[in-house]
Amino acid sequence: MSDIQHGHIESRNITTEIKSSFLSYAMSVIVSRALPDVRDGLKPVHRRILYGMQELGNTSDKPYKKSARIVGDVMGKFHPHGDSSIYDAMVRMAQDFSYRYMLVDGHGNFGSVDGDGAAAMRYTESRMSKIAMEMLRDINKDTIDYGPNYDGSENEPLVLPARYPNLLVNGASGIAVGMATNIPPHHLGETIDGVLAVADNPSITTEELMEIIPGPDFPTGGIILGRSGIRRAYESGRGSLTIRAKVEIEQASNGKETILVHELPYQVNKAKLIEKIAELVRDKKIDGITNLRDESDRNGMRIVIEVRRDANANVVLNNLFKQTAMQSSFGVNMLALVDGQPKVLSLKEVLYHYLEHQKVVIKRRTAFELRKAEERAHILEGLRIALDHIDEIISIIRASRSGEEARPQLMERFNLSERQAQAILDMRLVRLSGLEREKIEAEYQELLKLIDELKAILADEAKVVEIIRTEMTDIKERYSDERRTEITAGGLEMIEDEDLIPRENSVLTLTHNGYIKRLAANTYRSQKRGGRGVQGMGTNEDDFVEHLLFTSTHDTILFFTSKGKVFRAKGYEIPEFGRQAKGLPIVNLLNIDKGEHVTAMIRVTEFKEDAYFIFTTKTGVTKRTPVDQFANIRTNGLIAITLREDDDLISVHLTDGTKEIIIGTSDGMLVRFKEDDIRSMGRSAAGVRGIKLREGDFVVGMEILEPGQEILVVTENGYGKRTPESEYRLQSRGGLGLKTMQITDKNGKMCAVKAVDGSEDIMLITINGMLIRMDVNDISVIGRSTQGVRLIRLAEGEYVATVARVKKEEDAPDDEEIDSEIEGESDSGIDE
Repeated sequence: MSDIQHGHIESRNITTEIKSSFLSYAMSVIVSRALPDVRDGLKPVHRRILYGMQELGNTSDKPYKKSARIVGDVMGKFHPHGDSSIYDAMVRMAQDFSYRYMLVDGHGNFGSVDGDGAAAMRYTESRMSKIAMEMLRDINKDTIDYGPNYDGSENEPLVLPARYPNLLVNGASGIAVGMATNIPPHHLGETIDGVLAVADNPSITTEELMEIIPGPDFPTGGIILGRSGIRRAYESGRGSLTIRAKVEIEQASNGKETILVHELPYQVNKAKLIEKIAELVRDKKIDGITNLRDESDRNGMRIVIEVRRDANANVVLNNLFKQTAMQSSFGVNMLALVDGQPKVLSLKEVLYHYLEHQKVVIKRRTAFELRKAEERAHILEGLRIALDHIDEIISIIRASRSGEEARPQLMERFNLSERQAQAILDMRLVRLSGLEREKIEAEYQELLKLIDELKAILADEAKVVEIIRTEMTDIKERYSDERRTEITAGGLEMIEDEDLIPRENSVLTLTHNGYIKRLAANTYRSQKRGGRGVQGMGTNEDDFVEHLLFTSTHDTILFFTSKGKVFRAKGYEIPEFGRQAKGLPIVNLLNIDKGEHVTAMIRVTEFKEDAYFIFTTKTGVTKRTPVDQFANIRTNGLIAITLREDDDLISVHLTDGTKEIIIGTSDGMLVRFKEDDIRSMGRSAAGVRGIKLREGDFVVGMEILEPGQEILVVTENGYGKRTPESEYRLQSRGGLGLKTMQITDKNGKMCAVKAVDGSEDIMLITINGMLIRMDVNDISVIGRSTQGVRLIRLAEGEYVATVARVKKEEDAPDDEEIDSEIEGESDSGIDE
């Protein structure tokens, strides 16, 4: 009210005021709270804790002090932002799983890797660790600048001398306003060697530095997958590292396998990880785990994961890597304050700025020691004069009434400075002895040598660098230890540990409701036409097997979806189940959207430039795209074809660019045309018309037709036939095609079309999961416009859902025969 009465009000635009205030706040957070200084690698709170502990005499060689006392002192003098922020920072500095080289030596409960919090500060005790003493060494020798604290009552250091590169050694993380930093910890010895390498060769490259500093070294160990992410982070200051837990697989005499986890990725909570694994097992998202327990103790971490006898431990492990924090990423963002301004730094720049800081520290320390030496030499020069004229000096002092009267007389008589004269007046009589005279002379001569050496150091930067080298090498020898984090070569393409996975031939099945599983290749045996089949998969009443593919555990499987997207997975990534098991929901393997389902599974061994994928949609649109455009598929998939509204992708084939294509429809029509009638298009193109459809008709399948093959068609009611390809003349794409089957109520709509040559078996799968496998030669060869013959006896309400072509076997598939010629497929008809 008084301001209003006296007119002490300034009118300001609210937008201007908010901008100004927010900018001030943002800069305060950036500079004074959240970001570390590139020179000592510390945020203000950490710097104040270490300085406060030294001021308290709470050093590594002194007894522990209550944490509450340290926090209170730091808060009262330097950091008025609350005791919890100070104590939380101090706790992290004392955790061996948070800091690579702890700066605080904690006594008591300072938390655990399970996420347990530290005890209250009144219960714990702390002191500086030995290596933290190196952060403040020489701080009292005018090596750094000081500034006023928050209320101007104290002075605090603006940066610490930091005799080793703490920013890299212990890393840093923080969120400011509009920016964040996340610097991983590194090995002390390697980082020191990196600093010295930059000193020796200022033009050193990142690749050369990586020979010295191969990558981060996390306190919790683990394995970094590949060096490409490290290189990007070191070159640009930003990158992403993939870290895996360090595991061991033990096999008991009974063949049962156990996964032992000894190290976890950095900042992973062990208790939450175990809880997540248990949840995945409970929800049947990971299969094969029978027991899970934590046997960690003071000797190290040990998580025990027992695997079911018939399960593959390597497959279980890969699923754990995929679905849990046993494999996690670390986003590197090397942002730090340089001359008070935030800057993203490369590895070389971090090392350079630290080296420059050390040069300043050494020069300032040398200058400080030079001043002290010159001051002492100055005093000794006065004492030498006094000893040479001791009788006269004694006479002057005796004749004077006081020291104040004697001082100017001495100064005038012997041309002394005031300090020299005072030193003579303060000199004890014992210094007149011969031995003391020799000591003074010897000390003076030593000081002259020291002064010359210190001046030489200040005049030659090479000598400064040599001192840095000597002192940092000493720190390395005293504090460096073994590297904890392993770095694998080869990059992310090698993260699947394929060498650990046995190469086995398998059958992949995928149900209409999206349950996928892998079975041994010899699960099915060949039967005669008209048999009842074998139950190949347990399903729900409303589910049935829709896709079936013979492949190898080491093959790449591409999954094309109804929405025109493509995903990829390795054969061994698909979990193995028993014959009656339902399988795993495919949404747990692939990032498939709601309402999207897999319409084709294709086995690919190599992404060639001269190979193509042929796509066909339900409305008769077709497209041809080179295979090499699908070599790099992200986790969330890629667009394989751009679909028109109300259309679905139903069939995909792999070709060499010289084939003939047939497309069949539910009304029994079929068109045959050359593949090169379709021009090669980009991955996201929409395609062109492949077959013209009458109203109500839709495409049921597309095939690659080889010379001399026969065309097999199957209907929903279990009827089928073979027809020679010569009965289908070559047409242009986009036409109505020719009648390939007489469609009646007896045989039902056509559900599949296949190109066969007599060397294969045919597998029919019904909506209830019933399978029958038969020699294709048991199916009659008859003309185009016929109804076909019965292939399978169906129960009432049952109908054929899927037809798959598999390699012919007498009994069961043989590994050697399947290895190079696997032709198993879904109704997309995959051939390689």
